[in-house]
Amino acid sequence: MRFERWCCKMKSLAELKAIRDKMQNAVNVRESGADNIRVVVGMATCGIAAGARPVLNGFTDEVAKRGLSNVTVTQTGCIGLCQYEPIVEVFTPDGTKTTYVKMTAEKVAKVVSDHLVNGNVVNEYTIGSLGN
Repeated sequence: MRFERWCCKMKSLAELKAIRDKMQNAVNVRESGADNIRVVVGMATCGIAAGARPVLNGFTDEVAKRGLSNVTVTQTGCIGLCQYEPIVEVFTPDGTKTTYVKMTAEKVAKVVSDHLVNGNVVNEYTIGSLGN
C-alpha cells in the first residue's frame, strides 16, 4: 500500500475522539448491566503458550453466535497458576468467580451452554476438580 492511500484514510483527531467515546460508552453500558457475566481469559505468555488464544477466540465466537448480550469476554495477564493454563475465570452477577483450568477450544461450547446460558458450573473443568 502506498503512503498516500494510507494517510488519506486517517481520521482527524476529533473523529478519532468521537469514535473512542462512542465505543467507551458501549463498553460501559455492557459492563454496568446488573445481569452481566464476565469471562476473563488469561493471555500472558504462559497462557498463550498453553493454547489460550483459541480458547479466547472460541468464547468470543460462541457468545456472538448465541447472541449473549449479557456476556463480556475479555483477557487479562498472568493469573498466577501457570501450570494450569489456559485459565478462564467466569464472574457472575452474584459475585461468584469460577476458575476453569486446562481449557481447550473444544471445552468452550459446553461452558457457554451449561454455565453462561443455564447457570450450571461445569465442575469437571474447574480448579476444584484437580484433586479428583
